[in-house]
Amino acid sequence: MSGHWFEYDFAVLRLVPRVHRGECYNVGVMVYCAEERFLGGRFVPEVRVPEAMDYELLGKYLRGFEAVLAGDERVGGPIAGLSCSERFHWLCAPRSDVFQAGAVHHGRCRELDCVIDELFESFVG
Repeated sequence: MSGHWFEYDFAVLRLVPRVHRGECYNVGVMVYCAEERFLGGRFVPEVRVPEAMDYELLGKYLRGFEAVLAGDERVGGPIAGLSCSERFHWLCAPRSDVFQAGAVHHGRCRELDCVIDELFESFVG
């Protein structure tokens, strides 16, 4: 792996508790690398935002995102059975829901697993 760079795409997952007001909180990151057929991410362990009333329901939605990301069809349903590319693009598709992906950005790194933690710390904290 010496000197090899991986190109990847990433998006930040946001919680938008009141869609009509456009307020958002970053709650995770998703990373896709076509070359390695890699799809990974990291999300907050639990949603605790004052504007979000039903924490249990939000946690269920977030676990659904994690299941699709991981390819777990038992929890994520048929979408989780798609290819990494298809799952990433489905997760990043525009939606007017409480969880929305931001714009897809491009990056380069030497270690895909490490970049997830770096992006999480930068965008979610």
